[in-house]
Order: sequence, then C-alpha cells, then structure tokens
Amino acid sequence: MLAGSYPSQLVLIATAAVLFYVAHNDLRHYKIRNELIGALGVLFFIHAFVSGRWVSAHWNIAFAFVMFIVMIVLYSRGLMGGGDVKLLTVAFLWVGIGCALPFAVLLLVFAGLHVIATKLGWADTRRGDDDERKRIPFAPSVAAALIGVFLLGCLAPMP
Repeated sequence: MLAGSYPSQLVLIATAAVLFYVAHNDLRHYKIRNELIGALGVLFFIHAFVSGRWVSAHWNIAFAFVMFIVMIVLYSRGLMGGGDVKLLTVAFLWVGIGCALPFAVLLLVFAGLHVIATKLGWADTRRGDDDERKRIPFAPSVAAALIGVFLLGCLAPMP
C-alpha cells in the first residue's frame, strides 16, 4: 500500500493518473507522446525531492541510462518500438535498481495477460508497417507494473 508522506503520495497518485492516460492513448492510437514521458520524468524528480529519495536519485538515473542503451540496441534491431523505449526508460528511472525485480515480475505478468487477451480475441493487435508481425501496445503493461510497484510500497519515502 502507499506509504509515506502526504506530498509523496500525491505525486504517486498524479503519476498513476498520467500512466493511465499513457496506457489508454497507446491502446487507442499506438502512440506514446513525448510530453507525457517528460511529465513522468518531472514527476520522478518531484517525488525524489518530497520523499527524500533525492539522495540516491543518481543511482536511478544511472540505471535508467544503462537500460536505455540496452533498449536502443533492441530498437535498432526492430525488436522494440520507440515509444516503448521512452516509457520503459522513465519507468526504470522510477524503480531504480532496488525495485527493478518487482517491476520486472509485474511487467512479465501484465504483458503475459495482455498476450493471452489478444490470443483470445479480447484485445486488438495491429500489423506492423514493414512486416507481417502482429504488434500489441506495451504501455498498458508498463503502466500497470509501475503502478503495482507504487502499491507495493517499494518507493516509500526515506526516513
């Protein structure tokens, strides 16, 4: 459950609202707007400040940067979309090394559920412009996993 100071909880709630909008937009249009990624990044720094986590924020930044480099390689090989790279980079900024495992497990669960929903015809897919592979929006899974990390209390304010 959400733990910590009132201001940090408000930031997490605002972040969850932005994540819901990002997920909804990706489901409908297969697009993740840059302004929303920027807003999620700004919200991270506000949360780091009000929760006292700014002391270790440099580790989150370093972790997000390393993951960004890995994902750029995957993107260059056509294995990830650009919006997914942006959203996952900011998600890794939020979770850092300390909360990466719960995030990864939740991401696997939600992405698996989304794939099952597409196989059963409950969720839509699109064909890629350059190939015959089916594509599903990944933002709903990322958003659900990040919100799950918030609810687990992994990002609790520093004492």
